[in-house]
Amino acid sequence: MGLLTFRGGIHPDDGKRFSKDQAIRTVMPKGDLVYPLSQHIGAPANPVVKKGDHVLKGQVIAEAGGFVSAPVYASVSGTVKGLEQRFNPAGSKVECIVVENDGEYQETEYEPVKPLGEMTRDEILEKIGNAGIVGMGGAGFPTRVKLSPKEPDKIDCIIANCAECEPYITADYRRMLENTEELVDGMRVVLSLFPNATGYFAVEDNKKDCAELLKKATADEPRMEVKLLMTKYPQGAERQLIYAVTKRAINSAMLPADAGCIVDNVETLIGIHTAVTEGRPLMERVVTVSGDAVASPGNFKVLLGTSHQELIEAAGGFTSTPEKLISGGPMMGFAMVTADAPVTKTSSSILAFRKDVVAQNPETACINCGRCVEVCPSRIIPSRLADCALRQDEEAFVAMNGLECVECGSCSYVCPAKRQLKQAIGSMRKTALANKRKK
Repeated sequence: MGLLTFRGGIHPDDGKRFSKDQAIRTVMPKGDLVYPLSQHIGAPANPVVKKGDHVLKGQVIAEAGGFVSAPVYASVSGTVKGLEQRFNPAGSKVECIVVENDGEYQETEYEPVKPLGEMTRDEILEKIGNAGIVGMGGAGFPTRVKLSPKEPDKIDCIIANCAECEPYITADYRRMLENTEELVDGMRVVLSLFPNATGYFAVEDNKKDCAELLKKATADEPRMEVKLLMTKYPQGAERQLIYAVTKRAINSAMLPADAGCIVDNVETLIGIHTAVTEGRPLMERVVTVSGDAVASPGNFKVLLGTSHQELIEAAGGFTSTPEKLISGGPMMGFAMVTADAPVTKTSSSILAFRKDVVAQNPETACINCGRCVEVCPSRIIPSRLADCALRQDEEAFVAMNGLECVECGSCSYVCPAKRQLKQAIGSMRKTALANKRKK
């Protein structure tokens, strides 16, 4: 039987050699901690502290601002300096709570933890929601909401997204190697919510060591299986992952739950374990620091709110001034305007490159070669959609299935004319989705 996959996709240089063999190192913050109120999809959190307040590690400093929202916790003890506008990793100035670290890390007392078997479904969901768990692969959707579908009995497939298909990022890889039991326990917690479901650990075949560890760890778990995927980008995209594992297709009008599936990232499942089994809120994550401008690339466990600049220093600093800084992966991440931005719940990596390859290759005219169509995992026509976007022809864009784009960037990667197809399509897609919601 062949490896599980989808149609389309690309095989870029994965760049994982820079950091994949570097064990996770803990980095403690040196400066102030900065906590954006919006680190998730949905309503921003509402601050519950004010300037001058003393906070403890693990204390809630911003409550969820609605059903689709998530609270924010202090990851250190110290004094609140105020609510300020600061840059987030995506380059936008947002409202943030700034805490001066006192270096003592005094921690609040948490509620006693009950064994999983003694907890009700509502208690488990409350633990996950109150802990501030969100999709930590980059999407940031509040996990409590994702785990509360209208018809939970119809969910028969829980997929742990262990693909980590973005080039350079190895944080999930190290998590799978070093925190296997916590990952499996996170899956165990989610399966307890869906009695009719099987849990699948979907791992690309360039991570066979992780697959073997997971097979051993789940040998006595009849409701868990390990699925080996073909190494290909964007294998970890939600729609492509669901199709690869189940052969069920979903579109932009559907949720994974409509196909009986729920997908959670490795870091998210470990966060679920921490919240439910250990009773502690989300205060840390693992971040990859890599790229050819980084002196000592690696993987770092870091407290949320820590400046990316401190992570770069922990990785030995730059070998030369980088022309490009990216938060997240090179395919779907954001160009950073400054490294002085905080690590958030969705910060998987910071990448630094000596050369800005994109800027060095100006766009030329489309030659109608069709390569973008060949690699598109959504089976649409990126070159034509980009033309619609540039003309601001929203009606034609929607008619040509532009909303089905997953913004993976495969089209831009293969385009010989170096057209910024993903950017054009993504901008129009956001406009079209916003207008659709208004209607």
